[in-house]
Amino acid sequence: MAWLTDIEIAQKCEMKPIFEVAKTANIDEKYIEQYGRYKAKIDLSLLKESTARDGKLILVTAITPTPAGEGKTTTSVGLADGLRKIGKNSIAALREPSLGPVFGIKGGAAGGGYAQVVPMEDINLHFTGDFHAIGAANNLLAAMLDNHIQQGNSLGIDPKQITWKRAVDMNDRQLRHIVNGLGGRLQGVPREDGFDITVASEIMAVLCLAADITDLKRRLASIIVGYTYEGKSVTAHDLKAEGAMAALLKDALKPNLVQTLEGTPTFIHGGPFANIAHGCNSIIATRMALKLGDYVVTEAGFAADLGAEKFLDIKCRMAGLKPSAVVVVATVRALKYHGGVAKADLNNENLEALEKGLPNLLQHVDNIKNVYGLPCVVAINAFPTDTKAELDMVEAKCNELGVNVALSEVWAKGGEGGMALAEEVVRLCEQPSDFRFCYEDELSITEKLNAIATKIYHADGVDLVGNAVKQLKQLEDMGFGSMPICMAKTQYSFSDDAAKLGAPRNFRISVRNLKVSAGAGFIVALTGDIMTMPGLPKSPAAERIDVDENGVISGLF
Repeated sequence: MAWLTDIEIAQKCEMKPIFEVAKTANIDEKYIEQYGRYKAKIDLSLLKESTARDGKLILVTAITPTPAGEGKTTTSVGLADGLRKIGKNSIAALREPSLGPVFGIKGGAAGGGYAQVVPMEDINLHFTGDFHAIGAANNLLAAMLDNHIQQGNSLGIDPKQITWKRAVDMNDRQLRHIVNGLGGRLQGVPREDGFDITVASEIMAVLCLAADITDLKRRLASIIVGYTYEGKSVTAHDLKAEGAMAALLKDALKPNLVQTLEGTPTFIHGGPFANIAHGCNSIIATRMALKLGDYVVTEAGFAADLGAEKFLDIKCRMAGLKPSAVVVVATVRALKYHGGVAKADLNNENLEALEKGLPNLLQHVDNIKNVYGLPCVVAINAFPTDTKAELDMVEAKCNELGVNVALSEVWAKGGEGGMALAEEVVRLCEQPSDFRFCYEDELSITEKLNAIATKIYHADGVDLVGNAVKQLKQLEDMGFGSMPICMAKTQYSFSDDAAKLGAPRNFRISVRNLKVSAGAGFIVALTGDIMTMPGLPKSPAAERIDVDENGVISGLF
């Protein structure tokens, strides 16, 4: 039989009007701000006025990604649907896709098969305009900064020590390093500059970590944009920018409500990358979901060494959240890839390669269970080529760690294919846990870096190279040593070398740059050759996306 594409499945879905979805989630009409028939923003007053007891929080994470695919968002959506299939009041809280990957190498990001969030075209393209608002706020600050220098520079800002970049939500390597202000005295002050992709902007992190509009303004005011000739930090507040920035972000701060193919209420809000930012949806959306659902399924970007680590060590720390259970998603195909099998040969049974690749899954599972002290289940995202012997091997190895395995068939069957996983998650949510962080606040920056590297990556330690040595002293002298760490690292390996697959040993992590995101409240450590502005691949997904005379989009996913 011919399989439908993800976008074809989504386009065949008969969506419920958003008012019906809101009713399912017990959201009163007075909180709903419609964006068309199938999308809405939910007013923040719901959080202030709700007296409901919080539900259980379930984190979905994954093994180290490979070209074979893992299906973390698909599993998250299918699990939320599966929980409703077994009679539980579930809500999903996910991130919004960036236009960069949509038009780049990855394509859309709203789940897949029969476990998707809709309207998928809208979600992947502009949605409710949140990312545009974030980019506008970012670039307003950049414009006010350069204008201040042009208009006399009363703060004494050193153009060579400006740390604030402009942002655009597109993969555009041409903008990584630029020179602007050319053309004469009236065109600005010439200086080196650059662009980050919007999802790496500190404004994105601020929006996702803010508790409310007051906290948003406080965080925006704290953003450091550069330094004076005397080495004093310059903030957005010094430029009197936070009020106007908050005005641009006023509506973007409200969570977006949509639905799965099966009508499960879903919040999609915020979308920082997990390799170069903290990789989680907004605290506001998560808290709102917890007030409305008995079980809330959320996901964090890329593998557990990135997304889950930052979810637990940054988001949960700042928001006072405690997950009740964690799901680690894997595929037999991806594990064989970690075991050295070429992508073209992944459909063939290969128990030897699977055994070589399994340490990657087992290290992620061990970290969740023993570093963070959380109950965990492995969800095997099923493929037709998986053999019984391969599935039995994965289950046996996980059982040795005291962790159960559930076969997830949500891509092909939707919520029905997620019922077994849902049952195990409900069981885990009732288990006692001893949730703890990977490191404590009072540790030094160096000690926190080494804790993440040794406990999570299983590296031998961290080496500060280049500017990072001087930056470390500067950050500690400025009083930022107590902040959590946001590691910027390749998503393709536990190490900072994308070529090291599986669960490598005998390596060290090189930190080449340390910078404070004072508004977000964390220190960013750039490792290896990670960049905050991706580029397009040789054959970008944009070449295959089109729209016909009836407005029907094709090739998006």
